[in-house]
Amino acid sequence: MDRPPAAVPGNSGPPLAASPPSQPPSSQPVPAPRRVAPGTTFGVEEEFHLVDPVTFALAPSPELAAAVLRHEAGLRIHAEITTTQLETASGICTSLDGLRAELLETRAEASAAAAGAGVRILPASTHPFDGWQEQVLTPAPRYEAMVQRWGGLALRQDICGCHVHVGVPDLETAVAVMDRARPYLPVLLAMTGSSPFHDGVDTGYDSYRTLWWARWPNTGVPEYLGSAERFSEVVAGMVESGVVADGSHLYWDVRPSYHLPTLEFRLADVCTDVDDAVLHAALVGSLVRVLAARAEADLAPVPRPRPELLRAARWRAARHGIGGELFDPVRCELVDGREAVRLLLAELEEDLRGRNEWDPVAELVQRLFSRGTSASRQRRTWLRTGNRRAVAEQIVREGTPGGL
Repeated sequence: MDRPPAAVPGNSGPPLAASPPSQPPSSQPVPAPRRVAPGTTFGVEEEFHLVDPVTFALAPSPELAAAVLRHEAGLRIHAEITTTQLETASGICTSLDGLRAELLETRAEASAAAAGAGVRILPASTHPFDGWQEQVLTPAPRYEAMVQRWGGLALRQDICGCHVHVGVPDLETAVAVMDRARPYLPVLLAMTGSSPFHDGVDTGYDSYRTLWWARWPNTGVPEYLGSAERFSEVVAGMVESGVVADGSHLYWDVRPSYHLPTLEFRLADVCTDVDDAVLHAALVGSLVRVLAARAEADLAPVPRPRPELLRAARWRAARHGIGGELFDPVRCELVDGREAVRLLLAELEEDLRGRNEWDPVAELVQRLFSRGTSASRQRRTWLRTGNRRAVAEQIVREGTPGGL
């Protein structure tokens, strides 16, 4: 949910948060930060539900949570707020092939750790039939403090997400890209929906997680900031208000990392299929590179759609995914979901071709178009079988290396 990841991309510069870095001993020389061009490094965090291997119901695993907290379950595995969840963090990647290999390894590591505790991982943002009532809080000071701060919001956190970290050289670049990325977030969300069910009900959404998450006061699309200084002022104000303890509790759809030189995109549902996770990361990385170049050139004004329009676009993406019409918050018009994806690709094509990523990305997009999002596949299984256990089994089969 908000654990500071151990293995994510960036450079060796100072944190991007509004807090001072620790100082090395005076006897040690201070190394000059190694500046990395925006978007050349990236990594992915994925959160998973834990389920019984026979019934596929949510299965609390306090033993696995305790092992993870003791760092005994694997280097890439980390605890989450409940014992029915865990999180993985990839290493630093510089290519799509490298990311795919990392994601397969992290999922295999998580699957092995889960199997050792008698459970399986379910890679989707919501469970097809169980809910928060089946969850147990992970006994750790950080999570207990979150319940003290947010009460029932934290206790009902039965959703999982996918977060992409993209390396940026400094906070100013991070904020400049974040400001420019806001209108693109809905189409990125629409491509990743995996949460059509909640508390055993077909919600009619591709990403009900987005709606459930929106109840929190520190989530959603951030408003235009304009500078690193303004970002730091906003974080300081939110800390003073008590809504967050520090910058690590900003759960915006995109945010500068609290402690790493990265920009973190947090809007996506968990991608059941690894291919969809690779595609999402590829598009996010390319978008960062393109928008960072625009910010540096300062050739065009930053789009500043009203927050009400951004919320409308986010809602429509969560509701319909790529199977319906999306709302363009800049032009204020509806666009066919697949056409919106094509328009995004057109903006990123030159960058993707320059990195020899155009062909694999185009192939992944076509694959997504042909089989649909995880949400649409889950709903087809439910309509065909009338059995939510079959839906959960399908998710586990599709998203686990080696299948069931």
